[in-house]
Amino acid sequence: MTCVALSASATSVRTFSSVGRRSSAVRRAVRGPVRCVAAAAVEKDSVSVVLLAGGVGKRMKADMPKQYLPLLGTPIALYSLKKFAEMEEVGEIVVVCDPSYRDIFEGCPVSKPVKFALPGKERQDSVFNGLSEVREGAALAAIHDSARPLVDLADVRRCCADAMEHGAAVLAVRCKATVKEANDDLSIAKTLDRSKLWEMQTPQVIKPDLLKEGFKLVNEKGYEVTDDVSIVEFMGERVQITEGSYVNIKVTTPEDMFIAERLLNEQAVTV
Repeated sequence: MTCVALSASATSVRTFSSVGRRSSAVRRAVRGPVRCVAAAAVEKDSVSVVLLAGGVGKRMKADMPKQYLPLLGTPIALYSLKKFAEMEEVGEIVVVCDPSYRDIFEGCPVSKPVKFALPGKERQDSVFNGLSEVREGAALAAIHDSARPLVDLADVRRCCADAMEHGAAVLAVRCKATVKEANDDLSIAKTLDRSKLWEMQTPQVIKPDLLKEGFKLVNEKGYEVTDDVSIVEFMGERVQITEGSYVNIKVTTPEDMFIAERLLNEQAVTV
């Protein structure tokens, strides 16, 4: 079965339903005692950002990966680097990139420690490499696509708070497009209920111990995932949706570049 989202900004489209759960004892071992709280506090320097900048960007048809193309004169990836560096909750940023592009990040001084990790063959390999560089004691790992330069920090903070409370959270928006399930011959099988569909974005924020346990499972089973919270889903754990903004697009095509430029110009006018 194929589920297709007709939106350039989507990384994946999901419906959510109840799934199997691990024993409460195992969940407590990963997430600590279950408590009812009004809002989870995210402490200063407690979040490690894993900034994914290792993609090749074939759809952009450019002579370099899309995340390094200039957007209003600044490489796309640096917008995210600078934004996360503004957050007091962030203690470090781990950039996952090819060594030949490190100088782009090293030439952009920010107030947070920046470390580097090598990209892997697939996204989950890059995330694993980045997670391996996250410092011991980090409360949360926030995994973000560097091709999303317009992420809103208020949304990020809400997503981090949700992850502190639930163990994992992801920015997402309600699906506006009509999404259909297709057969192998591209004939339409059925129309999905749009009211239950959400387009996943980034950051996807997960407690490091929970994500590490998830990686053990996917590696043992040989699973391949296209986003990070899928790893948590495979464990039967809850992933909380934090409603984000449609402005948080992923720049993957020349048309997306044009849209991002317009949005950035509008932000500059309103500030």
